[in-house]
Amino acid sequence: MRCLMTVSRKHRLDGSAAACASPSVNVAIRRLDDAPEVPVSLAGLATLAGVSRFQLLRGFARDVGTTPHAYVIQRRACLARKYLASGRPPSDAALLSGFADQSHMTRAFVRHFGITPARYQAAVA
Repeated sequence: MRCLMTVSRKHRLDGSAAACASPSVNVAIRRLDDAPEVPVSLAGLATLAGVSRFQLLRGFARDVGTTPHAYVIQRRACLARKYLASGRPPSDAALLSGFADQSHMTRAFVRHFGITPARYQAAVA
Protein backbone atom coordinates (compact mmCIF):
# COMPACT_ATOMS: atom_id res chain seq x y z
CA MET A 1 0.00 0.00 0.00
CA ARG A 2 2.76 2.43 0.92
CA CYS A 3 4.59 1.65 -2.32
CA LEU A 4 1.43 2.38 -4.29
CA MET A 5 1.00 5.73 -2.53
CA THR A 6 4.61 6.67 -3.27
CA VAL A 7 4.22 5.86 -6.97
CA SER A 8 0.93 7.75 -7.08
CA ARG A 9 2.51 10.85 -5.54
CA LYS A 10 5.64 10.66 -7.71
CA HIS A 11 3.66 10.42 -10.94
CA ARG A 12 0.96 12.90 -9.88
CA LEU A 13 -1.89 10.41 -10.27
CA ASP A 14 -3.95 12.44 -7.82
CA GLY A 15 -4.24 15.23 -10.42
CA SER A 16 -2.20 17.82 -8.54
CA ALA A 17 0.74 18.90 -10.65
CA ALA A 18 1.98 21.36 -8.06
CA ALA A 19 1.67 19.13 -5.00
CA CYS A 20 5.41 18.80 -4.38
CA ALA A 21 6.77 21.42 -6.75
CA SER A 22 9.33 24.06 -5.85
CA PRO A 23 8.14 27.67 -5.39
CA SER A 24 9.43 28.80 -8.79
CA VAL A 25 7.72 25.89 -10.55
CA ASN A 26 4.51 26.63 -8.63
CA VAL A 27 4.57 30.20 -9.95
CA ALA A 28 5.00 28.91 -13.51
CA ILE A 29 2.23 26.33 -13.10
CA ARG A 30 -0.16 28.93 -11.71
CA ARG A 31 0.54 31.22 -14.67
CA LEU A 32 0.00 28.40 -17.18
CA ASP A 33 -3.16 27.19 -15.42
CA ASP A 34 -4.65 30.69 -15.12
CA ALA A 35 -4.37 31.55 -18.81
CA PRO A 36 -3.18 28.70 -21.03
CA GLU A 37 -4.59 30.45 -24.10
CA VAL A 38 -2.29 33.46 -23.66
CA PRO A 39 1.12 32.92 -25.28
CA VAL A 40 4.15 33.09 -23.02
CA SER A 41 7.79 32.50 -23.82
CA LEU A 42 10.07 30.34 -21.72
CA ALA A 43 12.12 33.44 -20.93
CA GLY A 44 9.00 35.30 -19.80
CA LEU A 45 7.89 32.38 -17.65
CA ALA A 46 11.36 32.09 -16.11
CA THR A 47 11.45 35.82 -15.36
CA LEU A 48 8.05 35.57 -13.70
CA ALA A 49 9.29 32.62 -11.62
CA GLY A 50 12.54 34.40 -10.72
CA VAL A 51 14.91 31.78 -12.14
CA SER A 52 16.85 31.23 -15.36
CA ARG A 53 15.28 29.41 -18.32
CA PHE A 54 17.46 26.39 -17.67
CA GLN A 55 16.62 26.24 -13.97
CA LEU A 56 12.93 26.43 -14.83
CA LEU A 57 13.20 23.67 -17.42
CA ARG A 58 15.08 21.36 -15.06
CA GLY A 59 12.80 22.11 -12.11
CA PHE A 60 9.64 21.75 -14.16
CA ALA A 61 10.77 18.42 -15.61
CA ARG A 62 11.76 17.19 -12.14
CA ASP A 63 8.64 18.35 -10.32
CA VAL A 64 5.94 17.97 -12.97
CA GLY A 65 7.45 15.30 -15.22
CA THR A 66 7.19 17.28 -18.46
CA THR A 67 8.35 20.54 -20.02
CA PRO A 68 6.45 23.82 -19.68
CA HIS A 69 5.58 23.70 -23.39
CA ALA A 70 4.10 20.20 -23.18
CA TYR A 71 2.22 21.24 -20.05
CA VAL A 72 0.65 24.29 -21.70
CA ILE A 73 -0.35 22.24 -24.76
CA GLN A 74 -2.07 19.77 -22.42
CA ARG A 75 -3.89 22.63 -20.66
CA ARG A 76 -4.95 24.08 -24.02
CA ALA A 77 -6.29 20.69 -25.14
CA CYS A 78 -8.37 20.51 -21.95
CA LEU A 79 -9.66 24.02 -22.56
CA ALA A 80 -10.55 23.12 -26.16
CA ARG A 81 -12.43 20.08 -24.87
CA LYS A 82 -14.57 22.37 -22.67
CA TYR A 83 -15.33 24.67 -25.59
CA LEU A 84 -16.25 21.71 -27.81
CA ALA A 85 -18.51 20.27 -25.11
CA SER A 86 -20.32 23.60 -24.89
CA GLY A 87 -21.12 23.43 -28.62
CA ARG A 88 -18.50 25.77 -30.06
CA PRO A 89 -17.28 24.96 -33.59
CA PRO A 90 -13.81 23.37 -33.69
CA SER A 91 -12.28 26.42 -35.39
CA ASP A 92 -13.53 28.70 -32.59
CA ALA A 93 -12.42 26.23 -29.91
CA ALA A 94 -8.94 26.18 -31.43
CA LEU A 95 -8.54 29.95 -31.46
CA LEU A 96 -10.10 30.50 -28.03
CA SER A 97 -7.82 27.82 -26.56
CA GLY A 98 -4.65 29.45 -27.87
CA PHE A 99 -3.81 27.09 -30.72
CA ALA A 100 -2.43 28.53 -33.94
CA ASP A 101 -5.14 26.89 -36.02
CA GLN A 102 -7.64 24.04 -36.05
CA SER A 103 -5.18 21.43 -37.35
CA HIS A 104 -2.76 22.25 -34.50
CA MET A 105 -5.60 21.72 -32.01
CA THR A 106 -6.66 18.49 -33.72
CA ARG A 107 -3.16 17.01 -33.49
CA ALA A 108 -2.86 17.90 -29.80
CA PHE A 109 -6.42 16.73 -29.06
CA VAL A 110 -5.86 13.32 -30.67
CA ARG A 111 -2.51 12.94 -28.90
CA HIS A 112 -4.02 13.69 -25.48
CA PHE A 113 -7.49 12.15 -25.72
CA GLY A 114 -7.20 9.56 -28.51
CA ILE A 115 -10.21 10.93 -30.42
CA THR A 116 -10.70 13.72 -32.93
CA PRO A 117 -12.44 16.91 -31.81
CA ALA A 118 -15.35 16.27 -34.21
CA ARG A 119 -15.94 12.77 -32.83
CA TYR A 120 -15.67 14.05 -29.28
CA GLN A 121 -18.19 16.78 -29.99
CA ALA A 122 -20.57 14.30 -31.64
CA ALA A 123 -20.28 11.92 -28.67
CA VAL A 124 -20.98 14.70 -26.16
CA ALA A 125 -23.97 16.09 -28.10
